[in-house]
Amino acid sequence: MAIRPVFIESSKPPYFKMVNIEFKWNGGFAKCQSQKNINAIHTAFLSNHPDYGILEISSKSTKEIGTKLSAFSLLKYVPSINKSIPVECIYQGSKVFSNGGPYTDLYLKSPKEAKTDGRLKSSGELKGFHFENIDYPLGNGFTFYDYIYISALNENPILAGEIIKYSAFTDIIFTPQKSINCQAKSAAIFKSLYNNDLLDTASDFVKISSLCESKIF
Repeated sequence: MAIRPVFIESSKPPYFKMVNIEFKWNGGFAKCQSQKNINAIHTAFLSNHPDYGILEISSKSTKEIGTKLSAFSLLKYVPSINKSIPVECIYQGSKVFSNGGPYTDLYLKSPKEAKTDGRLKSSGELKGFHFENIDYPLGNGFTFYDYIYISALNENPILAGEIIKYSAFTDIIFTPQKSINCQAKSAAIFKSLYNNDLLDTASDFVKISSLCESKIF
């Protein structure tokens, strides 16, 4: 058995809720095994929340829209390089460590190359982020990752129009004990901000982080 979170929309700060779901885990690294786990957690969640539309957001998703919304696929425009690149590359390439970074050359790498670059593990403690001449703190609940993910959705109205059809989101690999950043959480915040007419606020990191700040994890 395993326990993984489902992130759902909320009408109040921090504009998401996390529901832990227990389900039977299928071991293995193959995509088909991950999709078995996705189906298992969704089935378990829907048994108690039948009115929710639920979507897996990751490269393992069983739905095409879920893979397009993955941080490996979702694109955000970066003015300094005049190019739209995956959110994952922005996130990894903007990291600032005690002994190095940001490694902006990762902006032009593949998401997998950016995520596994050795410098991200050999440069000391993560201190924050630097993106387009602005420094961003690590965050507490609402993070730089949430900010760029939501910003990317605002730049992609077709994908944004699809995500608002759902009210619950998963990322089968994510575990709260290991990380605070999760594309499913970011999606839930986006849906909640949309429902509350607050998406305009999302363009200002200070305002949106203050609005959504939480000590959930």
